[in-house]
Amino acid sequence: MRRVAIEERPDWRQRAADCGFAFHTIDGERYWDERAYYAFELRQVEDDIEDPTAELHAMAMDLADEAAGSQELMERLAIPGTARDQVAESWRRRDPHLYGRIDLAYDGRGPAKLYEYNYDTPTSLFEAAFFQWDWLERQREAGALPREADQFNSIHEALVARFVEIAGQLPAPLYFAASAGSAEDQGTVDYLRDCAAQAGIESGSVALEEIGLSSDGRFTAADDLVIASLFKLYPLEDLFADEFASALPGSGLRLLEPPWKLLLSNKGVLPLLWERHRGHPNLLPAEFDAGGELPAGWVRKPLFSREGANIEMHLSDGARLEQPGPYAGPAIRQALHLLPAFEGAWPLVGSWVVGDRACGMGIREDDSPITRDSARFVPHAIVGDGRRRMVLEA
Repeated sequence: MRRVAIEERPDWRQRAADCGFAFHTIDGERYWDERAYYAFELRQVEDDIEDPTAELHAMAMDLADEAAGSQELMERLAIPGTARDQVAESWRRRDPHLYGRIDLAYDGRGPAKLYEYNYDTPTSLFEAAFFQWDWLERQREAGALPREADQFNSIHEALVARFVEIAGQLPAPLYFAASAGSAEDQGTVDYLRDCAAQAGIESGSVALEEIGLSSDGRFTAADDLVIASLFKLYPLEDLFADEFASALPGSGLRLLEPPWKLLLSNKGVLPLLWERHRGHPNLLPAEFDAGGELPAGWVRKPLFSREGANIEMHLSDGARLEQPGPYAGPAIRQALHLLPAFEGAWPLVGSWVVGDRACGMGIREDDSPITRDSARFVPHAIVGDGRRRMVLEA
């Protein structure tokens, strides 16, 4: 694994505009950054990213099966009492799920280490699935990358195939919703809606703020049409805390992601997995946090938090890093395992799972060991096998 400087395409901003990538620059700062790329060998991708991702996903699904039938585990995961029956029933029905992102620390040498699961509202999807592939193709055409350069990236094809698989389980009409004020969230749901269209699914679009409730208790779009199925880029824990949450059970609304994803979009799964798979090479020691002083060599994370907010990191040398944010409530402690540093950049590997298939990755890098919402997306390329060299060296 290497960070390699490369000339950016002179027309990449126009290309982004043509593709509908409206959030490539956020608050005047680069979000998409193609002045460098991360180079991997095929062996690293297959053995150290793809295979562990598949295993970590299977472990998470086994845990969801256990937790959905356990009031004790739901309590440890801080699932609200008012949501538990819906979570359990959703799992019993095996309501279809779409996608998730597993965040990993990886330096190209040792095993990738699980930081957390993002299994409810993961973003950086369009840029991982589509725009970094566009970058790869055009850089190969320009001769800036070797013709044989590849990418761990079949995310788009997997999404279309997954929509084909679950189409019959999603009552029509299906709507896609995100906050009207977020260009990034709107870009993500527009892309997913396009994937659904390629799978033959007609759908509508609605801003979260415009969703209403009819007199007979059904959720509606702005035109008062009933929403039968809803992909919502809105956290399940916030949805169940909303004033309209009491209407969910009787509304007939089918959610995507389904309520049972609340079990996995929750950092409480990290200590539970450690209890069940202690010493697993891709897991970090973790425990539920009882408060008090955070020991050196540990990180404190709220159960429900995103984009690095409210993370406390106590480094082994006594230094501390803290990221402010809006999240409070129960937390976990996870053993410190710093991201690798490349020329002052700290890359986090986001490994994508669509349905139950590991199918690609995207890399966000920050100027801090804590990956924040200001992190940049940097493309990657597979530029060698690695196995042949190992054979020759042996």
